[in-house]
Amino acid sequence: MAAFCPLPVTQDLPTLRAKLQGLLRFLRDALSISNAHTVDFYTESVWERLVDLSPETVLTALKSAATARAEAGLSEARPLVESENGSGEWRPCGKGRQAEVTGLRIAPSGGSRSEPRITDFPRMFCETSQRLVNVEAFALAAKCCSIQNLGICTPLEQLLIALRGNKRQRTGMCICVCENLKPNEFMNTKKSHEVQTMSELICSIADYCGIKQVIDLGSGKGYLSSFLSLKYGLNVYGIDSSNSNTHGAKERNRKLKKHWKLYRTQSRVDANGGLALKMAKEKKVQNEMKYKADTEKVCNNNSAKQEKVSTSDFLPGHSGSVISDIRIQMENLQTQPYEEENLCFVNAFSLIDFLPVDAVEPISSLQIPNAEMSEAARGRRRMVPQSNESNIYSPLTSFITADSELHDIIKDLEDCLMVGLHTCGDLAPNTLRIFTSKSEIKGVCSVGCCYHLLSEEFENEHKECTEEKWGFPMCQYLKEERWCCGHNARMSACLALERVAIGQGLSTESLFYRAVLQDIIKDCYGITKCNQHVGKIYSKCSSFLDYVRKSLKKLGLDETKLPENTILDYYEKYKPRRNELEAFNMLKVVLAPCVETLILLDRLCYLKEQEDIAWSALVKLFDPVKSPRCYAIIALKKQQ
Repeated sequence: MAAFCPLPVTQDLPTLRAKLQGLLRFLRDALSISNAHTVDFYTESVWERLVDLSPETVLTALKSAATARAEAGLSEARPLVESENGSGEWRPCGKGRQAEVTGLRIAPSGGSRSEPRITDFPRMFCETSQRLVNVEAFALAAKCCSIQNLGICTPLEQLLIALRGNKRQRTGMCICVCENLKPNEFMNTKKSHEVQTMSELICSIADYCGIKQVIDLGSGKGYLSSFLSLKYGLNVYGIDSSNSNTHGAKERNRKLKKHWKLYRTQSRVDANGGLALKMAKEKKVQNEMKYKADTEKVCNNNSAKQEKVSTSDFLPGHSGSVISDIRIQMENLQTQPYEEENLCFVNAFSLIDFLPVDAVEPISSLQIPNAEMSEAARGRRRMVPQSNESNIYSPLTSFITADSELHDIIKDLEDCLMVGLHTCGDLAPNTLRIFTSKSEIKGVCSVGCCYHLLSEEFENEHKECTEEKWGFPMCQYLKEERWCCGHNARMSACLALERVAIGQGLSTESLFYRAVLQDIIKDCYGITKCNQHVGKIYSKCSSFLDYVRKSLKKLGLDETKLPENTILDYYEKYKPRRNELEAFNMLKVVLAPCVETLILLDRLCYLKEQEDIAWSALVKLFDPVKSPRCYAIIALKKQQ
């Protein structure tokens, strides 16, 4: 590591395990709600089986709980929680403490107050039937079990301040090549928000570690890779398993290079034209000042006879002067010194179809006589990332596993960071495993997604499987507990509570249509389990009748077997029970952050178990409304 700046204190492994135990205590009863599939809601009588309350009671209680928390905050709910020291009071944590870990200093937390851990709750589920009986306690427990309220998250601002504590300029290191580069010019709002925030953090980590090479796993279309290389001058390898993604990125790069000479030339013209305009203005000001001095002298000698002459009579026209100077500048373009940092890439980013892009190769210094370049210009030139490679961003195709040999994929592998923005399923945990097993990887910053695609070691224990490294669980404690979430629970972990809270995210009617369709399939076609997916048909349908017809056809079932009135009868039968489905899905949404917390806490504990890791943390990077999967796992290795 190139620097020794204090990083925020994070909770140790025993503390995290204690919070994990509290979370499991809640989830052992509550996970049955997350594991219930809404497709089978009516066919398997989910409401009657899991909830011992009316839908109106549940919806009212959840609304009241949300309102109360918004008005009073979680801290007023003390009867249900206890502090870590068992006193019932909040206990300051970390004040005055500092740990030394092999060259990496950990700063004190500044006396921040610790969050409560869950010790006991009023009975939420019936002991005999296991049905939900106390919604208020359920909602509060779910809130306490979320990442933010468990107190396991490190603030992004605090981390950035620590990383930048020793910020100094290094040749080719995290220098902003183009300050005018705005990602929202070529990305949607969500992606722009993600890329800007994450790239800034990655650059800070790279600068802290003295590293210039970055490996972006699951790079997709390469937005993050491009931004890291273009704006921060980092040497990025974007690895994606999709050959079409890689091929598309390479083709866009090829096209961009073909057009770049034009824009580079234009940028040089603009830069020198601006310089010429500035010089002409300065020259005019000097002439005006000289003229004023001369006329004042004349006026003092004979003020009665002398008339002031306007500057326009005395000086050549401003526009003519500028045009003349610019013409001279253009004729001598190849011999005039210029400042490379002024050659911004703004024009290039109107070429939306060609993005993501390579970092632009700086113009060779052989084109400009060094003798004519000022010392300041030489210094600025050294700040621009230089590369002998044709690309600073290199898209590669490879399917990455925990056992992948990076040297076989990247020939010039050196000390580097490994990053991933919304790495899908097992790629997120495999990213962490690669980080811990490869000495060249000094740091990791990983944001996972698609929890439903994770492989679970204890999900199908009776099924033969050759899998050795599973996506979940990773940490030793959950392995010893043989803990299993289940596919449906992991699917529900992807629900976005923050979006639902503002009226986005859930289409109750489409879920209702699908649940009723499942009952039709069961009764009329004798199919109890339908493994095929209907897909996003709802938005293309004008009515429930239209939805059923199109869905049956897609599933390969004979829709002519059902008369119209039969389909409508099913709709009318379940319409009065639609509020059951709505209330149940709200319970799943409230529970979703707890399942996500379990998955992320598992990964953080895994890192804490590794001996060669100096610092690791869970950091909230994104606005959860814009980007629901907003948490990053970040870790740095000990200095060798």
